[in-house]
Amino acid sequence: MNLKNQKRMAARLMGCGIHRVWIDPNKTEDLEDAITRADIRTAIASGTIRKMQKKGVSRGRTRHAHAQRAAGRRRGHGSRKGGKRARLPKKQAWIKVIRPIRERLVQLKAEGRIDQTTYRRFYMQAKGGMFKNKADLEFHMRSSGHLKEVAK
Repeated sequence: MNLKNQKRMAARLMGCGIHRVWIDPNKTEDLEDAITRADIRTAIASGTIRKMQKKGVSRGRTRHAHAQRAAGRRRGHGSRKGGKRARLPKKQAWIKVIRPIRERLVQLKAEGRIDQTTYRRFYMQAKGGMFKNKADLEFHMRSSGHLKEVAK
């Protein structure tokens, strides 16, 4: 039996495509006689014709991959597209280094462990790229005798 016309009308009435129209296989004989839009509306109301759910693309795999990347996986040589500087630009890398060093200098000055002259000297050295990180800064300060120890 050909229910092509009924499917087309039902799709139009339900506001979806013909591929989303589901017709109850047990009641196809009743639908052969349904030739008007009113008949189709009755069939929709009775549940003989229904609109199927839209098919979507699952994001489960993507979420899993993102969680793995956040944990440091999937970042090897084979997964990289850009060069080292494209993935972390020079300026961003510099910002990651200099900000903690400057914050530490401000903190040491506030605690009174270094004076203004020492602060300024090490600030300018940091600006010149002398220290790799905070630990390197503190090592230089201790070795040069500029860092005062706080009494505990």
